[in-house]
Amino acid sequence: MSNNMRSAVILTLKYVVLIVLAVSAIYPALWIVLSSFRPGASLFSERLIPETFTLVHYKELFNNPSFQYGQWYLNTLKIATLTMIFSTILITLSMYALSRFRFRGRQSILTAMLVLGMFPGFMSMIAIFILLLQLNLLDTHAALILVYSAGSVLGGFVVKGFFDTIPRSLDEAARIDGATHLQVFVKIMLPLSKPMLTYVALTSFTGAWIDFIFARLVLRTKENWTLAVGMWDLVNSFQNSNFTLFAAGAVLIALPITLLFFFLQRFLVQGMMSGASKG
Repeated sequence: MSNNMRSAVILTLKYVVLIVLAVSAIYPALWIVLSSFRPGASLFSERLIPETFTLVHYKELFNNPSFQYGQWYLNTLKIATLTMIFSTILITLSMYALSRFRFRGRQSILTAMLVLGMFPGFMSMIAIFILLLQLNLLDTHAALILVYSAGSVLGGFVVKGFFDTIPRSLDEAARIDGATHLQVFVKIMLPLSKPMLTYVALTSFTGAWIDFIFARLVLRTKENWTLAVGMWDLVNSFQNSNFTLFAAGAVLIALPITLLFFFLQRFLVQGMMSGASKG
């Protein structure tokens, strides 16, 4: 077999694999979207595309008095937005300090963060639950925002890696001109870090938006639930019999994240690639 033929075979196999992966990823999402417009409540259907389309499931989400989808949506949007803001601030400030400053205990802090980041978050849930109980923060959105924002710092090594790639000569030149550390951070580091800030903001927003386990543990009253908890209760209370209603709710949940990734994907890819070049 010649080299040209071998290359053609390898390229064909790559395209086949990519097509299979694309179909595997797109087909379930397409099924959910089309099911949200399908009349009835059944999961099973012989056709991918419904014979008739209806918006009754979307209307029921906001009009059915047995659940509070609109309130859950607002709760989740508030928690995710505030988490995104606080997480971005905490991660950028802490990783800037660890990247640019040299102080006693710096390596110990980095090692501790690395070790703690290896353990899944749910291992600390009992301790966090007791702590929130003592602080009288159970069943509050502030508890979720506090834990999400503080916990996100453990995953800030990508941000540190990005800051490490920015030449120190810029900092030194600004310091010679009389700039403070805060001015260097705000006027030099942040403008150069737009891709990384976008990456941190998106991942923080997405994590808080879709989290179920911790929200289910903390939030007790129905009006304080997030979308993940509310949708779980929706399916559980109907004994898995109202799939099309769940599909409509899932489509609306995916809409903000999809739009954010669509409009900011260029910055997201740049942030991931830049932060991975150094540790």
